[in-house]
Amino acid sequence: MQQGFGRGRSGFLTEEEKLDRPQVTAALIKRILSYLAPYWKQLALVLLAILLATVLRLLPAILTGRIIDEGLIGRDLGRLALLIGLSVGVTLLSNLVGLLESYLNTWVAQHITFNMRNRMFRHLLGMGQRFFTTNRQGDLITRMTSDIQGVQQVIAGTFTSIVSNALTLVVAAAAMYQRNWILATVGLVIVPLFTLPTRRAGKARWTLTREAQERQDEINGILNETLSVSGQLLVKLFGREAYEAARYEEANRQMVRLNIRQSMAGRWFRLVLGTFSSIGPMLIYLVGGVLMMRYDAGLTVGDITVLVTLLSRMYGPVNALMNMQVDWIRSMALFTRIFEYFDLPREVTNTPDAITPQSMKGDIRFEGVSFSYDGERDILKDISFSLSNGRTVAIVGPSGAGKSTIISLLLRLFDVTAGRITVDGTDIRKLDLNFLRENIGLVTQDTYLFNASIRDNLLYARPGANQAELEDACIKANIHDSIKALPRGYDTQVGNRGLKLSGGEKQRLSIARVLLKDPVVTVFDEATSSLDSISESLIQQAVRPMLDQRTSIVIAHRLSTVLAADEILVLKEGRIVQRGAHSALLQQGGLYRQLYETQFSLSQEGEAGAEEGWQG
Repeated sequence: MQQGFGRGRSGFLTEEEKLDRPQVTAALIKRILSYLAPYWKQLALVLLAILLATVLRLLPAILTGRIIDEGLIGRDLGRLALLIGLSVGVTLLSNLVGLLESYLNTWVAQHITFNMRNRMFRHLLGMGQRFFTTNRQGDLITRMTSDIQGVQQVIAGTFTSIVSNALTLVVAAAAMYQRNWILATVGLVIVPLFTLPTRRAGKARWTLTREAQERQDEINGILNETLSVSGQLLVKLFGREAYEAARYEEANRQMVRLNIRQSMAGRWFRLVLGTFSSIGPMLIYLVGGVLMMRYDAGLTVGDITVLVTLLSRMYGPVNALMNMQVDWIRSMALFTRIFEYFDLPREVTNTPDAITPQSMKGDIRFEGVSFSYDGERDILKDISFSLSNGRTVAIVGPSGAGKSTIISLLLRLFDVTAGRITVDGTDIRKLDLNFLRENIGLVTQDTYLFNASIRDNLLYARPGANQAELEDACIKANIHDSIKALPRGYDTQVGNRGLKLSGGEKQRLSIARVLLKDPVVTVFDEATSSLDSISESLIQQAVRPMLDQRTSIVIAHRLSTVLAADEILVLKEGRIVQRGAHSALLQQGGLYRQLYETQFSLSQEGEAGAEEGWQG
């Protein structure tokens, strides 16, 4: 029986599986078959190979009777050699056919899951931002890996196992009845009883397996928590090495005990099974002996041997088919889970008549824009402002005011709830998504870098860029000298999420990446809020030429980064409560002045120095 997808696999459903048992409908079966349909020719060959292999595997058992009767008892050496040679040849042929069936089966399963993975990945890439903020990353990875891997094992294992085991039973039963209907009936009556100890022992092993898996999860949790970069540091800082070692040792000790019990449960099962499986053959020998000795039924020793051998070949398939219902339910559950993701609608998509202009000027307008994540509480309320090509608007306000949401709406990571956003006079919902996002460059506080080289991270913005273009972007971003000082320069690996670089270096690398992209509109979302003053100064020097040449939006907690903006918007609880230039807003008082004084509490000289540092 195929062992496979999912942890704790056995002939018994978990309580969770019982509660979440999928509804197997004609529509579900039809949808599953739609994935198999393109490979119907290969599947037909698989079925043919299974049938042929099944018959060939049973032929040596049938030939055994002739070997005994004609070769050994008949004392015909030539006949004996011929029959043994034929049996060996049939065995070899059945193995070759089985190899072909295995290859075809694996080929079909691999190609189906190949297509399914590609489709799932493309589908997930097209999902809106809300999908990724509400679903756990682990669930997404599970769908992409173990769930689809489980589908492969279903196709290569469960489906073919049903066919193979059913054919084995039919062919073996037919061969037995062809030999002697009385002995065949005696043997088949015993077969169902064979499954009783199997299921009883299987249930005990399943309980132990589940407990062992839970203990293994606990051990994995300890390892993940204590051996991660942050976890091991915390352990060292609080001197908890001894405590964690004792905790791991105790979990490990319990795991050993469960493994011993699980192993011994299997051995007792095999002992009972071995004893029980001898009852059927013994009954056939007994009844066959009576028929031969008392009634002269025309039976031979070879006939009885064939019947015993065929009976033993039926035990495995019967047990497998008895447990196949569980495999079937789990298989349907896998497909259901995957189809649930395929059926999730894409929240943000191109309209059928999406526009792709030749170029973008960069004139942006927010017209009465409101937005809600949940449909109940508005994050933004009636936001209106305009931004002409080449000008800069800064957005400030307390945390949670809705500043970053404005940027998400401009990039169409979400769509507005009310109002509209236009670029060059066109509603962005009518623009091609790729066109819109290619022309907007975003630098965020939480810079994301791939675990690759500096060069690879830069080329992600423009794959065809040459070395001179990379260096030019990095010089403008004040990061080139830092890169050249590294042992491998632009080929230096940045580590997971860029951990090998400082915060300022990552931020400047992010700016260089945006410069390489050369967008019409640039957005800086809290780009310097967590940096020291030196790093902030370097980044401001890199940002200044970008603001001079492009339409720009700057969001910042640190007001020193927005002093030179053409207009400053002050947000509070999703509304624009003040707008104007820095000096005018200071004179107005209100929230902007409160934010300014809270952050700085500067003298007049310090304020002038701050403005001077920004304006150069």
